[in-house]
Amino acid sequence: MNSGKPAGVILAGGRSSRMGVKYKALAEISGKTLLAHVIGRLQPQLATLLLSCESQTTVFEPYGLPVVADLMPGYRGPLTGLYSALYYLKNRGQNNGLVLCPCDAPFIPVNLVEVLAGAVQGDHAPAAVISYRGELQPTFSLWQSHHLDVIHDTVVNKGKGGLKMVLRSIPHKVVEWAPQEPSPFFNVNTPEDLEIAQMWLDRA
Repeated sequence: MNSGKPAGVILAGGRSSRMGVKYKALAEISGKTLLAHVIGRLQPQLATLLLSCESQTTVFEPYGLPVVADLMPGYRGPLTGLYSALYYLKNRGQNNGLVLCPCDAPFIPVNLVEVLAGAVQGDHAPAAVISYRGELQPTFSLWQSHHLDVIHDTVVNKGKGGLKMVLRSIPHKVVEWAPQEPSPFFNVNTPEDLEIAQMWLDRA
């Protein structure tokens, strides 16, 4: 990662029976999967981009990105994906930080990484986490390799999978994002959400 840019990981392995597909990431709007929308906005901002999945799968091969399977068996939440991706990068000597993003956010800002990285500096920089309309959005965040020990303890020893849990244990900077329409951090969780996202894309 000699560009100085951080790496990124998309939490792509979440399953959702409500969406009518095995993987929520593969639900479509405007002829493209949610995952394709997220990749298109996020990838240009990063040195490298990974996909986080609960287990190894070939379903995402068409996207041409490395798939990082969870190191812990059984779904334990997004923190497990973050832990696995940080471990993956550390083993490859890549330590410029890791941006976390969900697969179901088709409107993520094209300057998300710039803003997160600009909020924290130094060799032992804190984590940076987006807040929107006063509500913390921990799946839109920037983490560092030196956070790995605390994350490991939370996931492996304490058996916790929530991002907010580990944020209680490490220094972090909250970045409040200005409101706009559509919300840059809108998550698609239901077919109704998918229709709303399609409406915003049609307007655009």
